[in-house]
Amino acid sequence: QQIPWSDFDQAFIQHYDTTQGRPAKPIRLMVGLLILKHLENLSDEQVVVQFKRNPYYQVFCGFSEFQQKPPCDATELVHFRKRIGSEGVERIFHMSVKLHGNKAEEKHVIVDTTVQEKAITYPTDAKLAIKIINRLNKLAKTEGIAQRRTYTKEVKALRLDLRFFRHVKKRAKARRALKRLRTIAKTLIRELERKLPEARLTEYEQSFAFYRQVLSQNKDDKDKIYSLHEPQVCCIAKGKDHKPYEYGSKVSIVSTATHGVIVGVANHEGNPHDSQTLPSALEAAMKNRDKAIACAICDRGYRGNKRIGETEIRLPGKALKHDSAYQRQKKRKQCRRRAAIEPQIGHLKSDFRLSRNWLKGAMGDEINLYMAACAWNLRKWMRNSVLFYWLRIIVVRFACLYTKSRHQTAPLSAVY
Repeated sequence: QQIPWSDFDQAFIQHYDTTQGRPAKPIRLMVGLLILKHLENLSDEQVVVQFKRNPYYQVFCGFSEFQQKPPCDATELVHFRKRIGSEGVERIFHMSVKLHGNKAEEKHVIVDTTVQEKAITYPTDAKLAIKIINRLNKLAKTEGIAQRRTYTKEVKALRLDLRFFRHVKKRAKARRALKRLRTIAKTLIRELERKLPEARLTEYEQSFAFYRQVLSQNKDDKDKIYSLHEPQVCCIAKGKDHKPYEYGSKVSIVSTATHGVIVGVANHEGNPHDSQTLPSALEAAMKNRDKAIACAICDRGYRGNKRIGETEIRLPGKALKHDSAYQRQKKRKQCRRRAAIEPQIGHLKSDFRLSRNWLKGAMGDEINLYMAACAWNLRKWMRNSVLFYWLRIIVVRFACLYTKSRHQTAPLSAVY
């Protein structure tokens, strides 16, 4: 009852046409399924199955009678996300922030960055070359082109030569195999360019240029392509011993310092330095707030920024000479409190589907980030509401017992 479902109906009705086609599913149903998916850490298929089994899910999505059939196909959630886009999902996240009221309007916030990993295989040049060869063979079969050679048997042998390529005695053999794979891929591209009709060649010209770029990149090149179906993925190093490199997108999290409400998130293109992500992160947080942010507490990775607009940037460091003992203690407590955002990021990854993003494209990165932060805020708000409910019951119970014992008359044996 606290969620403004009617606002979502008015905002998303523009994406539907009521004059043609099959009647659409209720908007409250689709929004509720998206929230439940990230709140319970489920996939699209799992949340549809759980809706059929769980009456609480059905009440949450607006049904008054128990439904014995699935509400929709899992692919309809994909179409709904594409309809509303990142702006529509941002509206859902804005709702989760407003539920906390004044707790989301704190003057001090904590800012940190993390990596939202993409669901891609570990990238190597050999894997990309083999995938390009398979795509080209499939394209030739689709267009009905008779190839001189598909190289299927040779690619299989070269794949075996690439095993254990980090071993000292295997490096030369693996290097030769990679060179041969690139040669095969370029040969297939040239053959298709010769045999494809001009009308069809113009459609695949951009794909062929993309394949050539992947085949020509070297180990130390900048702006490398690590995935054919997700070319925007970047290699990000965060200084972890157990995982030196992560492949995905860098995201910023802005949380209130005391209550831990996530008031802003931002997905960054490329691999910018942390200090360069701060303006966009604070701007995203201000969209969901009414009061200005007085101070942003960051780690030492944000060096170089002392103030952005009206917001002071506070980093841990040596105490200033003119600071009093009270000021030093206050700054020290604030910088110690900055570490509270680390377990929040851990919960976002392990409980709310931020650890591995399965949604496609840059828009999928933003949608997954917004919904993970929305699930965090809703879970926090639900727990606070339940705690307040039980505390209220306990206070009322003790008040009743106190008044009953006070007005109860003592027996005569106790008086004498």
